[in-house]
Order: sequence, then structure tokens, then C-alpha cells
Amino acid sequence: MKLTTTVAVLCSIFLFTSSHKASAEEDAAVKLETEKDSVSYVLGTNIAKSLINIKEDIDIDMLTRGIKDQLNGKPMPISEEAAQTIMREFTANVNKKQEEQSQIAGKKNLNEGVKFLEENKKKDGIVTTESGLQYQVLKKGDGPVPTKEDKVKTHYKGTLTDGTEFDSSHKRGEPAVFPVTGVIKGWTEALQIMNVGSKYKLFVPSELAYGQRGAGQMIGPNSVLIFEIELLGIEK
Repeated sequence: MKLTTTVAVLCSIFLFTSSHKASAEEDAAVKLETEKDSVSYVLGTNIAKSLINIKEDIDIDMLTRGIKDQLNGKPMPISEEAAQTIMREFTANVNKKQEEQSQIAGKKNLNEGVKFLEENKKKDGIVTTESGLQYQVLKKGDGPVPTKEDKVKTHYKGTLTDGTEFDSSHKRGEPAVFPVTGVIKGWTEALQIMNVGSKYKLFVPSELAYGQRGAGQMIGPNSVLIFEIELLGIEK
């Protein structure tokens, strides 16, 4: 996974640097008593979210000291040129490390996914298509079947093979509407065999999902994905 927001945040924050120790007050439960408190705290959590993947590579005390020094107008102990060089090298090293980790995770997920699908296809009610997509009909509808040119309305839930939920239209409180060809290959294939009113459970091989690149924080490289999809209608 490449640095995106992380690099942008670090490039600005790295212009600061030295040491700060957490006080007893900071360890206590935070109290947001004013709008300024709330804004400041939320900004801090947003920065932290962008750094979560590299938290082992940075020193939070130095990071905090750098922020304070920069905001107080103190000069950096290194030159601007040196800071830029450090950030370039750091970014390259982190990207290399993350790529190596992605390759390792990808091999592990691929092997586990193949094993999962081999066992799953033996279960009653599981249909395996030529592409390798597996599905189970939970409810058979009697409406029309979408084509590639259609836009559909669905309710769905997506999980990993260990049951971890990564997406749900139900939790968002409204159905999802999208073109049949505007989703992962496994969905595009499944939607063209589903009648409106049907509910299917899909078991999507990684090559019909997000492949080696994965998606977001939860879907790792080469992950098999499981979806429960209810086809509510075809949009005009």
C-alpha cells in the first residue's frame, strides 16, 4: 500500500522535531468542553488515522515536539534541504516495506482463499460458475434479470472469510444503486443471473474482486470476499 495522505501529513509535520512526555492529565479521559477543544482533538485524531500504518516508524514524542516548535515559530535543528532529503528517503523505505508486507500477505491470503473455495464448493446448494465464482440462492425472485446496460438497486453485506464485515448498505440505511458493470467482476457476473426479488450469497475469488491490490484497510491482497446481495430492482 503506497503512502498517500500519510506522506502529505508527514511532509508538513516533519518540519518540526525534539521530545515531549505525556502528562498525567493527557492519560486521563479527555474532556471536550469548548468548540476549540473539540476541533483540536478531532484534528489530532485525523492526523493519527493517516499515520496508523507507519506508527512503528515514528516517535510520537518527537512528532508532538515538532508540532509545538513549528507553531511557536522555533527554527528547525536541520536545514530545509536536509528535511526534504530525509522525507524522500523515509517515503521510499516505507513504500518498499509496505510492498514487501503486501506480497507476504498476498501469498498467505491466496493460499487460504484457494483452500476455502475448494471446501466451500462441496457444500449443498453451492453453484460454481466457469469463472470460479460461487453462489448460493437464498431466495429466488420472479422479476426480470439485469443486463450489462442496466443500473440496479441492491441491499448487501460484505464480509471476509473469517466473518469480518467490511461493508453494508443496511448499516448505511439505504440501498446502493450502481451500473451492473460498475462493480467488481464477481458482482457483474452474478447480477446478470439474478432475477429481481432474489437474494444470493456470493463467494468471490480474489481475481474476480480486488486481486493483489486489495481495497482499503480491511480487504487485504488476494482476499476471497463473501456477499449477501438482495436485488431490489432495475433502475430506469
